[in-house]
Amino acid sequence: MSKWFHLKCLFAVMLLLVSQHLFAQPKTDTPSLSEEQIVSNMLRDADRYRLKNHAAKIVSVIKLYTDGELEKTRRFHVYAKLGKESLVIFKSKSEEGQKMLMLKDNYWLIMPKSRHPIRITPMQKLLGEASVGDIATLLWSTHYNATFIATQEMDNQMTNLLELEAKTSGSSYQRIELWLDQHTNFPIKAKMYLRSGKLAKVAKFISGTIDNETRVTEMQLTDQIQISKMTVIEYQKIEHVELENKYYDPHFLSHNNAGEL
Repeated sequence: MSKWFHLKCLFAVMLLLVSQHLFAQPKTDTPSLSEEQIVSNMLRDADRYRLKNHAAKIVSVIKLYTDGELEKTRRFHVYAKLGKESLVIFKSKSEEGQKMLMLKDNYWLIMPKSRHPIRITPMQKLLGEASVGDIATLLWSTHYNATFIATQEMDNQMTNLLELEAKTSGSSYQRIELWLDQHTNFPIKAKMYLRSGKLAKVAKFISGTIDNETRVTEMQLTDQIQISKMTVIEYQKIEHVELENKYYDPHFLSHNNAGEL
């Protein structure tokens, strides 16, 4: 074949490649996310390490330590829903029959010998630094709006610092500084502030394995005053359980033992 024929073939191929490039349609099915959406996704990812299913039973144990020595232990069954509903059943002998119910921003304590639910606040203590809100409120994305603050190094790992502002006045804490692992969004540490602006607690989250998945298996709570004391909330078992709606009614709980829970 002639040299001129080869040149014409080469020129035709070049024209084909250029036309494909010029007339290729850009992909429009994957729009870029806004910063607000990215931060919201980060917070939901962090939540999934604590409550993955829309409804779950969490077997929780609270332990109070002083100078590293175990002082007291309390056991609870927490029935949490994806919205703002949690039912806490007290399982220790000394508190047998007691129940605590959270419905959005309202909290009730149900005593075994009382026919009337008692209104309480989310800051009411269960043991040590662990409060009602700490054990009942498992989802940050439901109760808070999040803003990205900075990327920081913490204990030789890179983290993203988010600032959480309570959506309503009934949340356990008005503001939370939350550090997430930069790659996995696993929660690392949180500083939790009251409405007055006072730092209430510092929490550290410990990773472990439940049902072959990485989860938050422990939350360590400390304050800045009693530095010798530490309260640990252990999440020993998490399983998908969805209660009937009647169990989220404070008046039903006042008139029924619900001991099977």
